[in-house]
Amino acid sequence: MFDIVLILFVLFIGSFVQGISGFGLGLVSMGLLSIFLSVKDSTLILLTLTVILSSHVLLKLRNYIIWKDIVPLLIGSLVGRVLSFVFLLYFGDTTEMKKMLGIVLIGMVIFLMVKRHSEKVINNANHPIAPLLLGLVGGFIGGAFAVGGPFYVLYLLMRYEDKRHYHANLQTTFIFVNVFTILLHGFQGDLTKTYFIYVIVGSIIVWIGAKLGLKWFERMPIHVIQKLVYIIIILAGLNLIIFS
Repeated sequence: MFDIVLILFVLFIGSFVQGISGFGLGLVSMGLLSIFLSVKDSTLILLTLTVILSSHVLLKLRNYIIWKDIVPLLIGSLVGRVLSFVFLLYFGDTTEMKKMLGIVLIGMVIFLMVKRHSEKVINNANHPIAPLLLGLVGGFIGGAFAVGGPFYVLYLLMRYEDKRHYHANLQTTFIFVNVFTILLHGFQGDLTKTYFIYVIVGSIIVWIGAKLGLKWFERMPIHVIQKLVYIIIILAGLNLIIFS
């Protein structure tokens, strides 16, 4: 019972962060969720819950989608998701996968901290090949570990100054690639009873968390949220590496 309460609390915090920043449900939740569930189940649950949250946001911002900008991102992402499907098929339930996830989570925090201060990264993000490459990497890591959002964010933040265009195209990308991944695993028979239970209950929790996150968007300093998120992710990653 305690495990279930803790998992739902983690989903609430992750959705709260996503409500504020447009992404973060998987990044915040994956490390702790996979302590109690397999990496495959954790990934599929978070991808589905992200689709639910993204759809809610996109209903309000659908007029700000710019398809010509995100088609290359989607192409790269879908290729990455096919690769991650094969990867999860063979390694999704192993202990080694959890240790690898811990390394990826800590690496993502380092990536996020470095890219914020790197003008070279910003310039490269505007290269024509950038959406394909970032989509490929984000698609693979997102499909394998549910933490590919920062790669999409990097491209879209550099692409748009209007936050509505940023949010609309980010959520559209999430919906397309996540639904594609869920369908692949559904045909494979990977959607277990555990998956459906946590998706049904978790959808209510993440909806509440996201709504509160949107309300706190203007109140809470973003740098405070970022530091707390980084600490949570690093601790979760170290726990997976040391104790898995």
